[in-house]
Amino acid sequence: MNLFGGTISSLEKGLSYATLKNKTIAQNIANVDTPNYKAQDVSFKQMLLDAKRTSIVANRTDGRHFDFSINQSTPGVYSYENFRARHNGNGVNMDAEQASLAENQIYYNALIDRMTGKLSSLNNVIKGGK
Repeated sequence: MNLFGGTISSLEKGLSYATLKNKTIAQNIANVDTPNYKAQDVSFKQMLLDAKRTSIVANRTDGRHFDFSINQSTPGVYSYENFRARHNGNGVNMDAEQASLAENQIYYNALIDRMTGKLSSLNNVIKGGK
């Protein structure tokens, strides 16, 4: 029985995505002057595909069997395919990164507000409406 209807779990996954995206944007901004650095981004669709791929469980009963383990550093993070590099080979567009950071912060804050409201409602129920 799912007591909360999956809302808190969904909000948690959304917050995980927003946190990973924020870390990726911060990494791009920190490496704005690093030669040959390729900017990275996070794709929610790619995170879902990676999660589905990494959920494969295989029991190897023989050493000749294929190993299904997938080695990937962070699911959903990828380097930009088509980017314009500056003279030093760096692919970070500072204006685009700052706009993406502002958009992600709005998304994160909206999820936090929704989570706060949900937990406040649960707290109200636990206290008996007092």
